[in-house]
Amino acid sequence: MTNYLKALFILLLLFISSNAIAIKAPAIQLATPYKAQYNISQYWISEKLDGVRGYWDGKVLLTKNGNPLNPPTWFTANWPDAAIDGELWIKRHTFEQVISCVKKKEAQPCWQNIKFMIFDLPESKQNFSQRIEEINTLVKQVESPYFQAVQQFKLLTIDALNQKLAEVVKLEGEGLMLHYENAFYSTGRTKNIMKLKLYQDAEAIVIKHHKGKGKYLNMLGAIQVRTMDGIIFKIGSGFSDDERKTPPPVGSIITYKYLGKTQKGVPKFASFLRIRGKE
Repeated sequence: MTNYLKALFILLLLFISSNAIAIKAPAIQLATPYKAQYNISQYWISEKLDGVRGYWDGKVLLTKNGNPLNPPTWFTANWPDAAIDGELWIKRHTFEQVISCVKKKEAQPCWQNIKFMIFDLPESKQNFSQRIEEINTLVKQVESPYFQAVQQFKLLTIDALNQKLAEVVKLEGEGLMLHYENAFYSTGRTKNIMKLKLYQDAEAIVIKHHKGKGKYLNMLGAIQVRTMDGIIFKIGSGFSDDERKTPPPVGSIITYKYLGKTQKGVPKFASFLRIRGKE
């Protein structure tokens, strides 16, 4: 190889390396399962939104894994130059619609149905009660229907908390989030944020399809799955008609919900939620 070609090759490598974009997951907070608290009044309560977690780094909207999303320019117009943690959401029970829109490689008109629901400010040095005020101030400054704050409220008793949970679930909501009022933003799992749901959820691998009968003739009747602990069982509920026509592929990992387990460890009243990894 001539010196000219060597120099050209080195320049090409330098150009590629300088323009390479490393995907790095943002450092975010993660909730822990709810544990009974004696003083509920010390926690801010909000509905657990069943959407896609989004992270605005001040310039780009990312998934929780650091993958860039592609919203239209009008969606993020006038957003502040600061890190914001939130949920891309339409309304209750519309997770699949959100996923279908945000996963596209190019900006789509469907983004007009989505809101970025803000629940925290990662770079703020204030406690959570003060961060709520900061979030509300930002929302007023931006004045965009796509840039909104998650509603935070207080409850005084466990009975009130359970009643609110029942109301949300009845309306097809997923559950509640509890955030300690004096907590500072910290990355990773934290007991300062807890998620409260009527059901538990877990993941399993699809190993077989079972054909449907009656109104589900020529569609999926149930899937047979294997949990991470090796438990094999069927899931026949929770599927929409579209999902029964195009079921989760064999080999895919799904999330399901359930209410407790049998003595043999089989999840009770299991119901399909979604295919894992869609974001």
